[in-house]
Parts: sequence; structure tokens; C-alpha cells
Amino acid sequence: MKQQYYAIIDIGSNTMRLVIYLREQGGRLKEVENVKAVARLRTFLDENNHLNQAGISRLVTTLKSFQDVLVIYPLQEVVCVATATIRQAANQEEIVVQVEEETGMTMRILSDEEEAYYGYLAVVNSTSISTGITVDIGGGSTEVTYFKDRELQNAHSFPFGALTLKEFFSSEIPTEVELKNLRNYLAEHFSTLPWLSDKEVPLVAIGGSARNLVQIDQNLKEYPLAGLHQYKMYDTDIKNVSNYLTSLKPDKLSKVEGLSKDRADIIIPAIEVFHSLYQITQADSFILSRKGLRDGVFYEQLSKETGSILFPNVLEDSIQELINDYNLEPKQILHVQYLTRKLFDCLKEEGLIHFDKKDWHLLKRASYLCNLGEYIDAESSAQHTFYLLANRTIDGLMHKDRLRLALIASYKNKTVFKQFIKPYKSWFLKDERKRLRHLGALLKFSYCLDATKRQVIKDISCTHKNNKLYVTLLCEGDATPEEYQSEKQKKHVEKAIKKEIELNFKL
Repeated sequence: MKQQYYAIIDIGSNTMRLVIYLREQGGRLKEVENVKAVARLRTFLDENNHLNQAGISRLVTTLKSFQDVLVIYPLQEVVCVATATIRQAANQEEIVVQVEEETGMTMRILSDEEEAYYGYLAVVNSTSISTGITVDIGGGSTEVTYFKDRELQNAHSFPFGALTLKEFFSSEIPTEVELKNLRNYLAEHFSTLPWLSDKEVPLVAIGGSARNLVQIDQNLKEYPLAGLHQYKMYDTDIKNVSNYLTSLKPDKLSKVEGLSKDRADIIIPAIEVFHSLYQITQADSFILSRKGLRDGVFYEQLSKETGSILFPNVLEDSIQELINDYNLEPKQILHVQYLTRKLFDCLKEEGLIHFDKKDWHLLKRASYLCNLGEYIDAESSAQHTFYLLANRTIDGLMHKDRLRLALIASYKNKTVFKQFIKPYKSWFLKDERKRLRHLGALLKFSYCLDATKRQVIKDISCTHKNNKLYVTLLCEGDATPEEYQSEKQKKHVEKAIKKEIELNFKL
């Protein structure tokens, strides 16, 4: 199939960005290019709310530089959208005409309702969060939405953003009085929306300021996993970052690890927005979504083909992308999953393991991606499997769940498992670490029962007597390689169930 590329240009109040996507086999979009320009168009609005000629020139010049990148790709479609500054400009018609005359681009000015809607759409189609509140703070506006069971309930756009809110401060580092005034201002505005109060759901943040907040938090904590999407913080974490930044001298602020130099003067007011909303909503957590307005626009485009604005299986689609990317064999995956389920049920029925439905879902998910690292190197498959899964964004999985998946799918032996989990040991209680290890051992054993990828073992049955587990494996054809591998690997399951296992391969 011919590769299909799509591009979107997002004209914001603080930054302008060009993003190019490649459409995956499954229909989802993969980002392949991301070009950012700090235009700060908001600062070119005069006292009559006209974008002056210097601002229009900067807009046009930036768009032309984006066009130099666009010519590299065979594009199916280019979408150009503008948000708060152009929306609020009194001379927006003049701006649209000049942009079209000088670049040939048709600029679509989003309403505040559309801007909020696209943020919501991006979140529900790229995370597993079914009920929550989104916040997207730009340079000139702040959009909030409330969604329940993935359906949008309320949306609102406030006419202030990080650039306008920084006017509360006389310098980059605010005084206590200035901070108090800003907090009172935000609380007053957020309290005008009754549907924001006391929701006790995740607060999902979108945009560059939210990304910077997360990057600073990760650096302060020396966070061991890669990736920002679906990273979770709490009230105290946001306060700690705020206290850290406000304690610095102005010349040190722009040098903070994780903070973009062009956001140094607007990060503190942005963080105050997040913290104020966290308190008003009584949020149970703060979660970053790297997918935002730009993604939402294209999700709407894709919905014209699928007939639904909501992807029904966010996590399943993301796992399918991994299967496609690493050339995993669907027939083998399903067979290993089948054998794993048979063994899982056998051990449960014999009372040898105490796993539950949640454990099976974890094991099933891991069975899709077991030994995915073979794609890179068969000899060090476990290491590559763990690294790839632990450090790649998987839509629909929070970071801790992604780590669970990586630990089970990469299981080789107890020693290697301990090496992998060592940096994250404090994330799990002892019982959960043991459970993850046992689930990994079970999957590793099942994988060996299809060592040659021929599906020669068709069924499994178990009986437990005289302190021994007898496993009968019904075969169609020669299963010598499977017998050799499973005899080697059964010791890991024996340690998990504390019983000796005797394997009987039958034709």
C-alpha cells in the first residue's frame, strides 16, 4: 500500500507548529515530523486588538518556512488551523486574505468550542481514561472540558493563557503577593463553571506548558522510564515543581532541565492554572496527554471513514501497531495465547496458582508481544523486549501498566527479571513483584511450546497427584524441539507452583 502522509499547521498564540503524520496499516496516525517556531503572535496585538503588520509578516514568514518542509513529503492533505490570537484579532479577515495571497494556504480559524472539542477528542482516542477533565493552556486562551464515559459533557474556553497571565508578574519570578493575586483570579474564573467543582476524576493536561511541567518533574525525580504521554502526577508533585521554580533566581530559570528556554517566562503562570484546576475539581491525579488539538483535528477527519469519532479499542489498536512494526506473526501469537490460557486454567483448577481475572488480562496482553525483541537480536531478545516495551508510548497504558507488560513479555529467568525490575523496585509491593515474575514464567513456558512456530501442540491437560503436576500435551507431528525447550523452561513454573512437573507429549 502506498504510504499516506498528512500535515497540520497549528497557529497558536505562543508557538506555531507543523506536524506530519504517516497513516499506519491499522488506520491510526504516526507522527514522523514535528517542527516548532516560537512566533509569539499574541505580543503583536495592538490596543485595538489588531494584529499589526509585523505580526502578520512573522506569521507569513513562518508559514513559508514550513512549506520548505512540506515539499519533501507526498501529502494527501494539509490542514492549517489558527487559535486564540487570530480568533480574537479584530482584523482576522485581512490576516486570512494576506496569508492566502502570499502562501496559497487557506487558514481555518477555530472557534473556542472547536478548540476545546479537539482537545477532548485527542484525549479519549489516545488514553484509557473514560471520565475526566481536560485542560489546554495556550498563549492566549485556556480550554477546559468534562467528559464522562468518553462522551463530551461540557466545554468552555477562557480568554486568558500563559502569555496574558504572565502580566500578573513584574518579573519572571513572582512575589508572594503576585502569586496570591493570580491564584485568586484563577479561582474566581474557574468557580464560574459549576460542572468543574469536586469531580474527583483525572485532570488531563494538553500542550507545551504541561509537557514542560512533566519534564521538570521527571528530571527532579530522576525518573527511570522514557516517555511523557500518560505520565501521572499528584497535587504535591505540582506544588513541589512550583516551589522549586519560584525559589530560583531569574537567570537560573531558563537553565532548568526539562524547561524549554522559550517557556521560561510563562511556565509559572501555566503551572498555577494546573494547580488551581486540580484544587477546584478535587482531581484524583494529573495526567499528561501528548496528543492534543492537532491530533483531534485528524481524528475527526478519520471518523468520516470509520463512521465514529471515537476509536473503540485504543489499547488494542496501539498493540496492533507494535505487532505490525515488529513483524510479529498473528497465527503464532494466537496459538501461544491459546496454550497460555489452557495452562493458566489448568493450574487454577488444580489449586496451584491464585491468579484472578485481572492477572489473565495482563498475561493475555503480554502474550501478544512476547519476545518482540527477537526482531532486533534473537540472542538478547529479553533485553530488547523489555527496553522497547518499557520505553515506548503505548496509547491506553499508563506508565506503570506499561512496565508490568514489559516485565511479563520479556521474562527469561528470575535473575534477569530482578535486573529489569531493580530501578522500579519501589513501584511494586513484594507480592506484586512475585506475581509478575510468575506470570512471566508461565508465558515463557507457553512460548516454548511453540518453539518452531508450527503449532504442533494442539491441546494441554493437567492432573495433580503425589505432589507432582502431570502435563499432557497432545501433538500433531514431531514436537521434539518443543519438548527440548519446554523441559529446559519448566523449572521456572515449578518454582512458581512449588511442584515438580512431568511433561508427556502424545501424538
